[in-house]
This record gives sequence, structure tokens and C-alpha cells, in this order.
Amino acid sequence: MSMPMLEFRDVDVFYGPIQALQNVSLQVNAGETVSLIGANGAGKSTLLMSIFGQPRIASGQILYQGEDISRKSTHFVAANGIAQSPEGRRVFPDMTVEENLMMGTIPIGSKHQAEDLQRMYTLFPRLQERRTQRAMTMSGGEQQMLAIARALMSRPRLLLLDEPSLGLAPIVVKQIFQTLRELAATGMTIFLVEQNAHHALKLSDRAYVMVNGQICMNGTGAELLGDPEVRKAYLGGI
Repeated sequence: MSMPMLEFRDVDVFYGPIQALQNVSLQVNAGETVSLIGANGAGKSTLLMSIFGQPRIASGQILYQGEDISRKSTHFVAANGIAQSPEGRRVFPDMTVEENLMMGTIPIGSKHQAEDLQRMYTLFPRLQERRTQRAMTMSGGEQQMLAIARALMSRPRLLLLDEPSLGLAPIVVKQIFQTLRELAATGMTIFLVEQNAHHALKLSDRAYVMVNGQICMNGTGAELLGDPEVRKAYLGGI
């Protein structure tokens, strides 16, 4: 069996005296879409941020393509094929859409910039319409599309998404997840942290459930969608 693209092995993370992640082990294989679901404050975003060393893990290992990256710099991680679309979108508000996209090329340089801009405008036609507009003037959904497209401009092998549906209208959430489905169909490896368990599990090959900083359950997306405990806790009992 080939090695996972991303693997957490017995990872502990602390914020001062408070333990945020406890003995976390999970893996993401090349070409998979894997989601991490759980309530707000469960430790999901901490797990994603620890990949970039913010915060540093206290013990365990984070392996990327077999290499321990848990002590590597943020720049090293970004330059080696991992990109993140952060929680809360965090676009550059005073820059235009196109300038924001070009910021995504910093880890790899601008060699493929023109080609990749066109690719993003095909994937997100709305961004092409808005390309000269300042990011702050766009809707939340458009800013989320921009944050994902900016991450893709670094040509990542692994795309990390932190709460892409947060604060968006249901119709926009559907559009975002449809785009993620298209990306997954191209073979992109996606690791998704998401409170919207229904959309996340429908999209995912496999998923993990996090409670209070620990992985308490895992399985295929379909298995967890059908699990009575998961339905009760995260899907409103439907």
C-alpha cells in the first residue's frame, strides 16, 4: 500500500496549559477527499493550522509524503505543495480580485500565472466578472471563491479548506461544494474541515469526527452519513 500524502501520528497540541489536540492520528491519501467534522471549538482548525507550525505540536508527528514536517517553516510547507483556504476567507480587502489571485503564486513564482489565472476564471466565472473589483466590495460567497482560487494558484498537491461554508447562504454553499466536487474529479487531494457535516460527508471519500480535540469516529463519507450517532449530533437528527 502506498504511503499517505498527509499523516498525523499521535499528535498532541497545547495552548499554554490547555490541551487542544490529544493523541490525534489520521491520514489523507493521494486523490482522496477527506473531511474532519465536529462542533465549533472541537479543535478542527487547530489541527489544520498545526500543519503550518502555528501552533507547533507538542508531541507526535505530522508527515507529508513520508517526511516529518512538524518542525518545518510555514514557507517550506507552502513551497512544497500544501495550500490552505483559511477560515473566515481572509482575502486582501484593498487589492483587486486579480491581485489577490497573484498573491497565491508567491510560494511557486509567477511562471504559470497567466495560464492559471485563466484556469481560475473558468472554474469561478464570477471572479472573472469581478477581476478589477476590490475584494472588500464582494459578497461573502464571492470572497470564499476567491480564497479557494488564491490557494489553487500555488498549484498545490494538497488543498486544505477551513470551514468554506461558514456564514454563507445555503444556495452559495451548494455552489462552493459543487466546485469542490469538480476539483475532486480532477484528482486533486482535498482535506476539508467543516461544521456543515451534511455537505462535507456527501463530498468525502472518508471522514473523521472530532470531539474535544480527539478523533472519536471515522469511516467512509457514506457510512458516517448513515450513522445514527452522527445524524443525531451533526445532522439535526435527519
